[in-house]
Amino acid sequence: MAIKRYVANADNTITNAFEANLTMRGTGSNMGAADSLEVFSIYGQVSSSSGQSSELSRILINFPVQDIVADRAAGNIPGVGNVSFYLKMYNAEHPFTLARDFTLAISPISQSWQEGSGLDMEEYKDLTYGGTGSNWMRRGSTGPWANTGGNYLVNPSYTSHFREGWEDLTVDISTVVEDWVAGTYTSGNNGVGIRLIPGEEAAPRSYYTKKFFARSSEFFFKRPVVEARWDSRIQDNRCDFYYSSSLAPAADNLNTLYYYNYIRGRLVDIPNAGAGLIVRMYSSSAGLPTGPMLRLYSPIDGIGYITTAGRVSTGIYSASLAMTAAATPLTALHDVWEVGSGIGEVLTGSVYPELVPTYDSAPTFNYITALTNLRANYSREETARFRFFIRQRNWDPNMYVVATNTIPNECIASASYKVVRLTDELNVIPYGTGSDLSTYMSYDVDGNYFDLDISLLEAQYMYGIKASYYNDSIGAWVEQPEIFKFRVEE
Repeated sequence: MAIKRYVANADNTITNAFEANLTMRGTGSNMGAADSLEVFSIYGQVSSSSGQSSELSRILINFPVQDIVADRAAGNIPGVGNVSFYLKMYNAEHPFTLARDFTLAISPISQSWQEGSGLDMEEYKDLTYGGTGSNWMRRGSTGPWANTGGNYLVNPSYTSHFREGWEDLTVDISTVVEDWVAGTYTSGNNGVGIRLIPGEEAAPRSYYTKKFFARSSEFFFKRPVVEARWDSRIQDNRCDFYYSSSLAPAADNLNTLYYYNYIRGRLVDIPNAGAGLIVRMYSSSAGLPTGPMLRLYSPIDGIGYITTAGRVSTGIYSASLAMTAAATPLTALHDVWEVGSGIGEVLTGSVYPELVPTYDSAPTFNYITALTNLRANYSREETARFRFFIRQRNWDPNMYVVATNTIPNECIASASYKVVRLTDELNVIPYGTGSDLSTYMSYDVDGNYFDLDISLLEAQYMYGIKASYYNDSIGAWVEQPEIFKFRVEE
């Protein structure tokens, strides 16, 4: 599970725009319960002896940082530096003029504020009269802003440019979220303010108007969120273990094997594993380790018979090693894991190494994909693991496979998934193949898989999972034709 979303827990639009009479400004109005949020600048609607008027609208938005803190403490999201946090807001279509070619500034708010219950975004009639709810002049019943229009920190600050005007907003705000989590700000977590950059707010022209869906929107997937993304892949080469080759770079000659310490159905750390977790390799006879230890080779560690393993996360350990093939390569090996401090051997695994293949023409990789454990229904209260069976489309079984009725499962090192809502083909979880690798699949001896927090999806809808594999021979991702359908219930 490499994606988690935190929906805003408060938002509001504040403005100093004129009311319909073009005499009074709506500085006391509150729009905290409206289903959209608005940013604009209107220049010259009213003129006076002091010059042309300027009217502004800004967005205040806050998020449940306590939930991020709790998830990190529980190990549900990684530590600092291993996860990115994105502010995501979605364009709301409207019948008014759409602002174009503008830039929004996103800055932390330095004072606390209240959301309020106002709805009127047209005539600004929902006034707070100094009570609950923020507006252009006051942060709520607790008092006024230090500066009208809200108080914002200079650093960190972010910008997002909108060329056409209808684009969604996606900005990496990891620095400010980590500051919230760490409690860096003496004023506390007050969310962020979203406004036109100062040069555009003060420009002698109008930017009218940009709207986003608010947290109260009826559209589940359009509500503003902070989205945590990280690379959660486990790349267990037990399914694709290769002998070293002089044709391969040193890093590609290393194979990483994993040990999963499940006790009573849950992953737990091995007591005293710090005393040393080592791995030895043996040849196989009748499915058991036999003979002396086999020599390992790693350009980093030199030549030896033992390699050390390290902790990856709670209850999961890995060891990387390289092996050269004999004149007659062994077709089966056993990895024996041992913990010091008197615990002894904890695992005897099996690997079936292969020689690195060579080609006399550019290969074409075509696959058949099946989702072997797909259910018809899932609950929003669960996290589900989806496992894939993948094989070459033109695969030709050998005599061993025919005799044993065992079809090999191919592991795809670069495989990604997306989730679409079938009613309108909305990409509710798009492919995350950028720098965060948030939708890359893991793989082990049983093939490719990924974990999905079903609470990310709205109940009472059908969804489909699509897979895409990176084809290095053409330098592009290739989406597979299969779609795997399921329904989400409460």
